[in-house]
Amino acid sequence: MPAANATVSRASAAGVAGPKVVLLRQVGIARYLERPQIVRSSENYRLEVMENDWWGEPLGEMLGRVLADELRQRLSRSVVVSEAGTVSANPDATIEVDVQRLDEDASGTLVLQAQASVTGRKRAEPTLRSFRIAVPPPKPGVAGQVAAISTAVGQLADGLASMLGAGPGSGSAAAPVTGIAGRP
Repeated sequence: MPAANATVSRASAAGVAGPKVVLLRQVGIARYLERPQIVRSSENYRLEVMENDWWGEPLGEMLGRVLADELRQRLSRSVVVSEAGTVSANPDATIEVDVQRLDEDASGTLVLQAQASVTGRKRAEPTLRSFRIAVPPPKPGVAGQVAAISTAVGQLADGLASMLGAGPGSGSAAAPVTGIAGRP
């Protein structure tokens, strides 16, 4: 069977007011995800890796690129720059994201677990938030898992945009976000 390369694509977008210039720092990912192959699951103390299905680029860099694109869609009045890019600016807000999990659980539901921090000129303290986003794949196999990852990354971007829109005085720690796509 020939190897397949996959990329995460952009999901839906909604406009939110945000800071003028936003810097997205390089996205951190858990060490078990730092491989060219797609990780299917890390459940039951066992790592299942798709040997013939690879990411089209390093996962951390791809997540950073896609998150920056997603944020640009959601923050239409902001300029979003990525630390990984060649454009630099003096940011009004900085986002840091650490992806701790990005694979399917025992039931086959994709789980994206991450922590994020937003700092900025007008914030006395960082806004911190934990995310746990669960998305059932729309179809079985790698294509369904990658589609679920795209949806989950879009939901993460929604949460990051809302953190940016919260602004100063919203408290230093926001409530954790838990969501399941397609469910209220």
